[in-house]
Amino acid sequence: MAKRLLIIDDDPDFVSGIKAILDTAGFEVDVAYDPKEGLQALQRQPYDLLLLDIMMGRGAEGVMIARKLRKDAKLREMPVLIITGMREQIAFLFPGEPIHPHFVEVDELVEKPVEPNLLLEKVNSLIQAAEERKAGVS
Repeated sequence: MAKRLLIIDDDPDFVSGIKAILDTAGFEVDVAYDPKEGLQALQRQPYDLLLLDIMMGRGAEGVMIARKLRKDAKLREMPVLIITGMREQIAFLFPGEPIHPHFVEVDELVEKPVEPNLLLEKVNSLIQAAEERKAGVS
């Protein structure tokens, strides 16, 4: 069965590019163009992975989503791949050593533009790691 992914990103050109890569790789991909729409989609159905842009709306709204997910018992286990083109602005979030490790828990971070093979490699490894965690628990 195809893995379900959700992309939350407010850049339609970028979204259509990575959605095409993921569709071609056989994933079922849903898209939300703003944080509110993304949270509603996450409440409606389960996803195997979230691809999340940090810089949306009035600032780092993606951080707010990541924090909400980690507080939600149902969504906490879902892997999150942060995609951002704003490394300079968020460098304080992801320095060599985290200043505050629980500021926002993230499974992986990639920078825009994302190289297609790297994107697929990250997506597949995050989903596999999540499945192994589930298998180990049950």
